[in-house]
Amino acid sequence: MTRGWIPALLILGSAVAHAQSSGQYGTVDDKRLLAPEATQWLSVGRTYDEQHYSPLNRINVDNVAQLGLAWFADFDSNRGQEATPLVIDGVIYVSTAWSRVKAYEARTGTLLWTYDPKVPGEFAGRGCCDVVNRGLAAWKGKIFLAAYDGRLIALDARTGAVVWSVPTVDHDKPYTSTGAPRVVKGKVLIGQGGAELGVRGYVTAYDAESGKLAWRFYTVPGNPANGFEAPILKKVASTWKGEWWTAGGGGTVWDAMAYDPALNLLYIGVGNGSPWNQAIRSPGGGDNLFLSSIVALNPDNGSYVWHYQTTPGETWDYTATQPIVLADLTVAGKKRRVVMQAPKNGFFYVLDAKTGKLISAQNFVEVNWASGIDMKTGRPIPTTAARYDVTQKAAVIQPSPQGAHSWHPMSFSPQTGLVYFSAVNNSMVMKAAENFEFTPMATNLGIQYPVPPAVYKEATSAPPRDSESRLIAWDPVNQREVWRTDVLGTVGAGTLATAGGLVFQGTTMGRFVAYRATDGKELWSMNAQTGVVAGPATFELNGEQYIAEAVGYGLARYGQSNRSRLLVFKLGGTASLPPAPPPAPPPVLDPPPSTAAADTIEKGRKQFSSHCAMCHDTSAGNRGAFPDLRYTAMLRSGDAFSAIVLGGALQANGMSSFKGRITEDEAQSIRAYLIQRANEAKSGSAAH
Repeated sequence: MTRGWIPALLILGSAVAHAQSSGQYGTVDDKRLLAPEATQWLSVGRTYDEQHYSPLNRINVDNVAQLGLAWFADFDSNRGQEATPLVIDGVIYVSTAWSRVKAYEARTGTLLWTYDPKVPGEFAGRGCCDVVNRGLAAWKGKIFLAAYDGRLIALDARTGAVVWSVPTVDHDKPYTSTGAPRVVKGKVLIGQGGAELGVRGYVTAYDAESGKLAWRFYTVPGNPANGFEAPILKKVASTWKGEWWTAGGGGTVWDAMAYDPALNLLYIGVGNGSPWNQAIRSPGGGDNLFLSSIVALNPDNGSYVWHYQTTPGETWDYTATQPIVLADLTVAGKKRRVVMQAPKNGFFYVLDAKTGKLISAQNFVEVNWASGIDMKTGRPIPTTAARYDVTQKAAVIQPSPQGAHSWHPMSFSPQTGLVYFSAVNNSMVMKAAENFEFTPMATNLGIQYPVPPAVYKEATSAPPRDSESRLIAWDPVNQREVWRTDVLGTVGAGTLATAGGLVFQGTTMGRFVAYRATDGKELWSMNAQTGVVAGPATFELNGEQYIAEAVGYGLARYGQSNRSRLLVFKLGGTASLPPAPPPAPPPVLDPPPSTAAADTIEKGRKQFSSHCAMCHDTSAGNRGAFPDLRYTAMLRSGDAFSAIVLGGALQANGMSSFKGRITEDEAQSIRAYLIQRANEAKSGSAAH
C-alpha cells in the first residue's frame, strides 16, 4: 500500500485522536521531553540521553516471528536515507534525502503533508557523502529541519508551512548540514559539516519560537589576531601551531549531541581536522583542541565546561561525531552517570558525565594507530609507524578514515546493560601529499588521495582490507564484546533496542532484521529490496506496537538498487512490497583506449582527489551509493563528459556542476584518469 502525493497545506484523513481533539500537532515541550511516554518517539534518539531504547514490549522475542508489514510509502528521492523518524501523537514525521520532510498518519500511512526546501542542486558538490539528512526535532507545534544548504527551518507541524527560516552558515564557504537538530530548554541546536573542504566548526543555538540566534560555540580557534570568541579558545590556541586558520581548522559538529537535564550539560561530538594531515594543518604538532573531542557545554549560554579528546593531534579523519549515549552504570560497585561513545578510531570510551574523566576504554575492532589507552593520562599510546604525517612514509592505517563506527545510531538497553552498534573492520594506505596547496571549495586532505599504485608498494605492513561490518553487543562496564553477527555488509546501520528483548537493525545487503538482545540470535527478517543504514523507531497506537524504518541505500556489489521507502511493521501486518525488478545486468567495461600522457593522467588523479573522490570512491572504483565512473559511457565523449561535469547536465539529479572550480582542461584530465582506471580494471591490472 503506497501513498500518492498530497498538497502540503491539505490535511487528509483521520489524524490520531489526540491531535484531532486538541487541534494541535507536534505538541512537544520540556515536560514531555523530560518524561517521554513509552508510546511516543519524540526526538531522534527518543530521549535526551540518546539511548535509542524503547520500553515497549508488545513485540517481543516470543512473537516477533509474527511481525509483518503494516504499510509502506515510497519516497521521491533514491539517494541515501539516514533519518530516524519522529512519532508524535499518531503522526510520523520523517526527513529524506535532499532535506525533504513528510508527515504520515501513523496507523494507515496516509500522507498528511510534504515539504521541499528546494536545496539547489549545486550544493551536492559542496559536501561529503551524499545529500542525506538524519532526522528532525519537534517543539510546541513546530518541526525543525536542518537543510543540506545550511538553513534551519521551522515548519508548522500541522500543515508543513514554513514558520521561520534562518541561515546557519556562510554560503561562500563549503558548509553543509546533514544532522538532526536537538531542542534543549526552548533552544534549537545544530552544527554542520565541511571539514574536508576547509571550514571552521561550531554549534549554534537558536530560539525555537523566533529563530533568533541565542549563542554560538566555536570548536577550534580562529586567527588569534582577530581575538577569541570565548576565553577557552585562547587556551585552546596554544595546542595549535602555524597558521591553521588559513584552511579553516575543521572540527565540525555534524552529528552527535546529547543532553543531561540533571547536570544541565549539553554534550557535542567534534569532527576531524582540516586538512586531515596534521603536519600540514598544524606543523610542529600539538593536540589541536577541540578536534576529535567530546565537549560538555552549558546549554543556557554555550559556555565551555569540560572536554575529553579521543584522538589528540588527529591525522586520520578520526572524528568524535559518532553517537553519544548517556546511561547509569554500576562500575566497581558504584552507580555512575556516564557518557559512552564508539568513535571512528576503534576504541569504546566510558567517561564520567559530570567531569569528563575517563573511566575506561578498550578497542572494539583491530587498531594499529595506537597500542592502547593510558589510564593515568587518559591519552592514547600512539604507534610511530601510523604517523604517516611525521614519517612521510606510506602506512596501512587501521581503522581507515571510514572509521570503525560512524554516524549510525547505537542503542543501549538498561534491560541487558549492553550497547548495540555496528563495528567495521577496515584499513587504508595513507601517505602525505606532495606539494600540498590549499584549494577553496575543494577536498583538502593533505594526503595522496586516491593513493597511486606505487604508494601501495611502499607500505610495509599487511595490505589494506575491505570493509566488513558486523553488529556487536558490547558490555560497557567490563569493556568486552558479548556477541557478534556474521558480516552484514561494508558499512553499518543504526540500531533500536526494546524491552521486548530485541535489537532491530538493517543491513546494506538489503535486509531488516530482529535479533535476540541477549545472544544475537536472529529471530525475524524481511527483504527490504534496498540497502538499509538508518536507525529505526518504535511507537504504540491503540494497544498495537509498530516499528518504523526508513530504507534506501544502493550497493551494487550486493545487486541492490535504491528503492527508498518508509516501512512500518506490526504484529500480523499483511501488506507487501511490490515485486522488485530483476537485478540490472552486470555493467560492462567498454572504455576507449588510454592514450593520454602520464602527466595528464596524474593531473587528473589529483583533480579527482580534490573534487570527485569523496562520492565516487578513492580509486574511482566505487561500489557504494554513487556510480562507478569507470563504467560510464561518457568516457567515450569529451563533450558529453564536459556537459555533465561543467555544464551541469545532471545537476537536477545531484551531480553538481564544477564550473568555476575546474577548467575544461582539468575536466578532461579527470576523464583521462578515469579512462586509465577503466582500462586497468578491464585488463585486471588495477593495483587497488
